[in-house]
Amino acid sequence: MSAMPPAVIADRVTKTFDELVAVDAMSLEIAEGESFGFLGPNGAGKTSAMRMIATLSPVTSGRLEVLGRDVGTDGPAIRSRLGIVPQEDTLDLELTVRQNIVMYGRYFDLSRAEAGRRADQLLEFVHLAGRAGERVDTLSGGMRRRLTIARALVNEPDLVLLDEPTTGLDPQARHLLWERLYQLKAQGRTLLITTHYMDEAEQLCDRLVIMDQGRIVDEGAPHQLIERHSTREVVEVRGMADSDTVLAGIGERIEVLADRTLVYADDGDGAAAAVHALDLDSTAVLVRRAGLEDVFLRLTGRTLVE
Repeated sequence: MSAMPPAVIADRVTKTFDELVAVDAMSLEIAEGESFGFLGPNGAGKTSAMRMIATLSPVTSGRLEVLGRDVGTDGPAIRSRLGIVPQEDTLDLELTVRQNIVMYGRYFDLSRAEAGRRADQLLEFVHLAGRAGERVDTLSGGMRRRLTIARALVNEPDLVLLDEPTTGLDPQARHLLWERLYQLKAQGRTLLITTHYMDEAEQLCDRLVIMDQGRIVDEGAPHQLIERHSTREVVEVRGMADSDTVLAGIGERIEVLADRTLVYADDGDGAAAAVHALDLDSTAVLVRRAGLEDVFLRLTGRTLVE
């Protein structure tokens, strides 16, 4: 049996706005059924890339195919198979929870009966069945995000695009959404996610790209990126002056921040013991596992981008 074709193929895709290059020669493939992430600081090009994949913004140059179709010529056919969860909720606050899904389903030429049937199923899926008859303006932020995801699934999409799906949610709401996204992936849906939460990317993404200034700076599974750009563990040292000099030779790499010093080492306990052996006063030492945030900051820098 032949392999399934990729859900997305981008070959040197570029997006410009006058003199600004928002996406610069992006090349990638996203497999069907994969959960794929875009990470990057503000202005890195993530949203521009997502909008081109969603056929909401034209490609300036390069080749972009989504679900086997060219975005330049087959936009309506592609959009009919997409589910889009925007960063900002666009729900109709004066309609009920159920009506929001039914009305959206009508845009896909679903009969009112079929749209209603799917709405009932989706409200069960996102744990909002008990709120079906309430107006949206009575819902919490987490409930609105779940409703937005339910609405995006009414056309039974093959590819679901989620732009910052859990921004602003409390931990309980975030984890409930994660569970729903795990279920979507288990159903064979392809997920494309942008997020600023590194733990979310590690949990949800099979693979991801890290973007900076419009370009992909690296690509891979989260664990591959951590292995490639960081040691296995990180020792955080606080309360030490001239730490770059004092800690020289401990670990593989040292990074001095305003409030702490990071010592990168495969043997975190050994590096921490070496720090303690210096017998310095007022020193707090913490050993933790290296994570995607360490990779992200190393590749994109720690300078704030407005």
